[in-house]
Formats: sequence, C-alpha cells, structure tokens
Amino acid sequence: MMVNLAFTLVLLPLFTSIITGLFGHKMGERNGMMLSTVAVVISFILSAYLFVEIAILGKPSIEADLYSWIQVGQIDVSFGVLVDKLTSVMLLVVTSVSAMVHIYSWGYMSHDKSKTRFFSYLNLFTFVMLSLVSANNMVQMFFGWEGVGLASYLLIGFWHHKDSANKASMKAFIVNRVADLFLILALITTLDVFGTFNYADIFASLDAVKEQTYTFFNYDVNVLVLITLFLLLGAMGKSAQFGFHTWLPDAMEGPTPVSALIHAATMVTAGVFLIARMSPMYELAGPVLQIVAIVGGVTAIFAATIGLTQTDIKRVIAYSTCSQLGYMFFALGVSAYTAAIFHLMTHAFFKAMLFLGAGSVIHGLSDEQDMRKMGRIWKLMPVTYGLMWLGSLALAGVPPFAGFFSKDFILESAFMSHTPLGTALYWVGVTAAFMTAFYSFRLLFMTFHGKDNVEKEVREHAHESPRVMVWPMLFLALGAVFSGYLGMSMTHTDWWQGAIYINEEIHVGVVDAHHIPPLFKYLPLGVVFVGILLAYVMYFKGTNIPQKLANAVKPLYQFSLRKWYIDEVYEALIVNPVKGLGKALWQGGDVNTIDRLGPNGVAYVTAKTGQAIRKLQSGFMYHYAFIMILGLVGLVTYFVMM
Repeated sequence: MMVNLAFTLVLLPLFTSIITGLFGHKMGERNGMMLSTVAVVISFILSAYLFVEIAILGKPSIEADLYSWIQVGQIDVSFGVLVDKLTSVMLLVVTSVSAMVHIYSWGYMSHDKSKTRFFSYLNLFTFVMLSLVSANNMVQMFFGWEGVGLASYLLIGFWHHKDSANKASMKAFIVNRVADLFLILALITTLDVFGTFNYADIFASLDAVKEQTYTFFNYDVNVLVLITLFLLLGAMGKSAQFGFHTWLPDAMEGPTPVSALIHAATMVTAGVFLIARMSPMYELAGPVLQIVAIVGGVTAIFAATIGLTQTDIKRVIAYSTCSQLGYMFFALGVSAYTAAIFHLMTHAFFKAMLFLGAGSVIHGLSDEQDMRKMGRIWKLMPVTYGLMWLGSLALAGVPPFAGFFSKDFILESAFMSHTPLGTALYWVGVTAAFMTAFYSFRLLFMTFHGKDNVEKEVREHAHESPRVMVWPMLFLALGAVFSGYLGMSMTHTDWWQGAIYINEEIHVGVVDAHHIPPLFKYLPLGVVFVGILLAYVMYFKGTNIPQKLANAVKPLYQFSLRKWYIDEVYEALIVNPVKGLGKALWQGGDVNTIDRLGPNGVAYVTAKTGQAIRKLQSGFMYHYAFIMILGLVGLVTYFVMM
C-alpha cells in the first residue's frame, strides 16, 4: 500500500498541472485553483503519513519501479521511487511548503489575471521536485533536476510583461545550464564506471572501483574523485553557491510565493540533497569533500556580508538563503551530512515563513519592497509583525527556535571534526552567525520600527493580510518553533538507517559534536545577541548612525552594496566578450560573408545579370543580328584556338 501512496503523492500534482494548464480557462479560475491546491494538500497528507511510518516508526524503506522508462542495450532505466528516511524528510518539506504556498497564493495573487496558469506552474514544480527527491536512479533525478529548472524559469518570468522578470528568468536558466553540464558529465562517467544509474547498484560497487583511475595527459585521476567533483559543480548551480549564485537574488522578480517555494525551501536545497544522497561516494573522495567545505564556507560569509547593506526586503532574505546554503555545504564538507539535512529542514520552515511575511508586507504596502520606504507599520500589520519576529529569531539561531538547534549543530560538528579546515569553518560560521543576526533584525526594525518613511497615500491603505494568507504563515511558524526539537534525533547517524553514510572512523565531527567544550558551544549564541543588540541600537529608533557608518567606511560599504562587484566582473569578463564575439560573428561572418557571398550575393549577381540581358531585348532586328554575329565570332575564335 505504501508503494501506491508514494507514486500517488508524486504523480498527482502532474495530473492536476496538466488539467489546470490546458482546461483552466474552461473550468473557471476558482475551480482550477481549488483543484491544484487540493492535489498538493493530498500529497502533503500522504507525505506526512510516509514520514510517520518510515522516519518515526522506523518501518523499512520503499523502493519500487512504476514502469521501464529507457532501454538501450544493457541499460534499463525505470521510473520509480525510493522512500527512505532521507527521502521522507524531503517529501515532507517539499509538500508542506508547497501546500502552504498554494493556499497563500489565493490571497496574494487574487488580483492577477492569470491565476490558473500560475497554479498550473506551481503544480508542475511540485511534481518535478518530488520526482527529484524520490528517484531511485540518477537519470530520474536528472529529469527532476532539469524539470525544476524549467519550472523555475516559468515562475520567475511569470509576469512576462516586465522586462526585468524576463531577464531574471533567463539568467537563472542560463547559469543553471552551465552548472548542469557538469551534472551530465557526472552521469556519463557514472555509466562508464558502474554500468548502471541505480543508486543501490552504484553504492554496492564502490569498493570494487575505488582504486580505478582515468588518465588525462599522463595524470591518473581517481574515478570517484572525478564523479563527485562533477556532481559538486552541478550542485553549486542549483544551490546558488559562490560563483553560481548570481541568479538567486535576481530571481526575486517572480511573485513572492515563488520565492518562498523555490528559493527558500525546495529547489535551492536540491544540491544539498544530492550530495547527501551520494554520501557513500563522497566518503571515498576526501579531496572533493574539502572543496565542498571551502565552497560552503566562502558562500556563507560572502552572502552574509552582502545581506548587511541590501535595501530590498526580498533581496535581504534571498542573500540570507544563499548564506544558509553555504552553512549546509560546509556541513557536507566536514561529513556532517546529518547536520546539513537537519538545517535544510528547519531552514525550509522559517525561511519560507519569512518570504511569505515579506510578501504580506509588500501586499499591505501597495507592492512596496524598499525598506527605506517603510517604518513604523507594526501596529498596522500586527500578525505579520509577530510572525516576522518568530522567523527572525529562528534565522538568527536564538533558542528555543528551530534555527538554534540545526545551525549550532553544524558549527559544533565542524569544530569537533578535529581538522584545521573544520576549525576555520567554525570561525567562519560564527562570523556569519553574527552577520545573520544583524541583518535579520535590521530588516525587522527598518520595516516595522525606525523612522516612518511610508508615503502618506500608501499608509492610508496599509492593512493586514487576509486570513487565507495568514493561516499558511501560522502553519510554517509551527515548524519554525518546533522542528528543531522534533529533528534532534536526526543528529545521530544511526537514525538514518543507511540513508546517509558517514565513515565515523575518519570523520568524527558528528559523533563528537555532543562533547564540544562549553565555551565553543555557547560562543555562537553570544555573538548572535551582540548582532541583535547592534541592530537595535542602529535601526530601532531610526537614528542616523547607519549613514554615518556608511560614510566612514564608504569603500567597504560600497563593496557590500555592490555585491562584491561580482556582476560587474562577470559583465566585463564573460558577458561583454561573448556579446562582442557574437556581434563580430554575426556582422563579419553571417552578414558580411555568408549572406554577401551566399544567398544575397547570388541574388545580386542574378538580378544584375538579368538587368543587363534585359537591355538586349530591344525588339530591333539589327540588335539581334549583331548578337548573332558576336556569337558566330566567338565560336570561330574558339575553334581556331583549339
């Protein structure tokens, strides 16, 4: 029975997406929205049931094939499901957030003219994301991987009448395609080495191939190192790690429910999930694990520094997401896969709630997103205000909220890994925790307290969001408060029953995290309170301290505000040269060479020749006689020359 439930919860959003997308205009907006929402709510209920059965009651994992999908020679790829403890956690996260976003969108998108199309896209995204996390083989995972890229493109550019939305959707699509090239290379290499795409068969063969190498230019490269490196580069794109991060902030051009679903809780965590799923392989690829850790550490501190100065309420939360994904990556890099997935779960709830809270503010302030044009609105939006407090406390890592348990477990695992890299990452994480607390409460105080910068007309119409938007936020608030307690069992490797593998003889961080010295255990909490206090002093009363500080350290301020100038560097090194090359090839190659010598040239010569010959068709006999004489002379000359 559980197999049928698993297939039902995955496929149901696909069917409703097709029905709503094709027939929504006939069935009516309300019916289309209701069908889409009910389908995802049912998937959530089924996911919760499987989570209880497998994750809590400890029943055996489910693995089954629905049908044979691809058969080429000895390769047989099926469309199936694998529901173990790792998958059950991901299913619960994806369906719960998706269900709340569907319900929230009834209010947020109430004035949009294309609601059924929006809900069809949401259903499509839910299906492909569920396909990704429930796959029992790498090809199906890749299908879901590319599917979420397509759905993200559609949802980011949903308001296609806006040029900025179109550009943002293209940027997200193109950046991810670059990273996905490496994922394709990982699949090709995996097939060559293992002869299969099935996870179970791959993991069973690891010991047999762990010494195998490829030779490149007289260098021997371990095949597992190569595969895991390709997988990492693919994961960096989807999870917006440093270098591939540029698409995530721009994706805020999409409707706010999209930001909550895709860019906080689900799609951006696909890279974290993939590396955790492939943990048996990564445990045999030590050098790549170190790269994962370094990438995560750089991303965590990089995004946190940018979040300090951003003024768009959604972009602050977007860079916060990028920073928290960095935390998850450096947890993976010190083999604390359990800590990474634990933080993935808690982060999904409180970050989705923060995005929906930001959407509530935007909705109540007539689509205003600039925090500099907000202030002192907490009395106008008391429910949203209270929920933003909960989300901010959870994000900052203040007990007893969820972020405290998962974030601190990452830091403790890094410190107790007993490696120089782990220790360095601990201090990076502590620094990022201070910044996280500061920019979280900077957002809170600038939006709801500080100076009253709201335009008079906007303030007159400011209002609390309707209940259909408030109730989903309240549900996510429960996760922001209690998921830390509920997930504490995830910190123990045995709990995962093989879904995640850690070689505890080598990587002891997760085991020893529970024995960290008190000073280093509570230090992150101390810097969090300092960050909150600093934000209070600078922004709660609406002082001019921020402006004075920005002027005093203007180069640093601009460095943060301009996002480390990464976009400008890419523009100079990649975008402009590619545009220049394209223009040169188009003008010099296509227009001036191919067109001139090809169809345009042939047409020109033919036309000119026709014009010249046409002049000879004068109708006078002596002209024709003259031409005949010329022809005769030509023939005689030819034969004489022969």
